[in-house]
Amino acid sequence: MAMFCNRCGTGLPLTARFCSNCGAVISAVPPTPGTGRPLMRPYMGRAIAGVCVGLAQAYGWDVALVRIVTVVGFFFSGGIVAIAYLACWIGIPEEPIGLPGAYPPNL
Repeated sequence: MAMFCNRCGTGLPLTARFCSNCGAVISAVPPTPGTGRPLMRPYMGRAIAGVCVGLAQAYGWDVALVRIVTVVGFFFSGGIVAIAYLACWIGIPEEPIGLPGAYPPNL
């Protein structure tokens, strides 16, 4: 199981004590099982805002299944799923853009 930095989301080996990208201290507690990545809206694979892709990557779900459930929920929930989608669009942060040669990293 891979570990990720809590500050920048960089993938790290299980034996890492510091993040190789941002230098943050990595806690000794391994991440909870089932989480693949931190909850962020990635730039790659977006259809509208990246909410479905972000949820699927963070929880290890299939992206197509999340999108199908979302579209069906739009039609049969009376607008609750649409409001939840908008709230996730606003509340889930975007994935940081890593520019090569930029210092400090992730700015």
